[in-house]
Amino acid sequence: MAKKKVSTELYSYGVYSRWDRGTKELPKLLDITDQIPLELDVEFGYVIIIKGAKGKRVKYRIDHPPFKDDQGKVEPSFTGEYFINSNDYEFFLGDTIWAPIEDKQGEWCLTTWLDGKIIAKKSLFIKSLYK
Repeated sequence: MAKKKVSTELYSYGVYSRWDRGTKELPKLLDITDQIPLELDVEFGYVIIIKGAKGKRVKYRIDHPPFKDDQGKVEPSFTGEYFINSNDYEFFLGDTIWAPIEDKQGEWCLTTWLDGKIIAKKSLFIKSLYK
């Protein structure tokens, strides 16, 4: 029996509506851009459409500017994985700008892997719109 072909597509990226992680609904795209405004509570990231990969796991990493945690230590990259529970799966990878906002400024590189191969990688740049 032939193996199913898995297909992936970086569907959208940029600024999104606030995401309620407790629901299955993904946030709505508000602006396709790689320039993210440095403002409190702005949701940003990307959506990948993955077909034919039910039962597999995607792994992700978010590399971010060197901001510090509550103990004054530089936060490591955010990493994790998600289980793909359908053959037509939409995956949102992103974050929200939180206080203090000044240390969130800079390049955020989002990367997602499936079966050890990069299926999406995008740099988003958080910067002040005011000079």
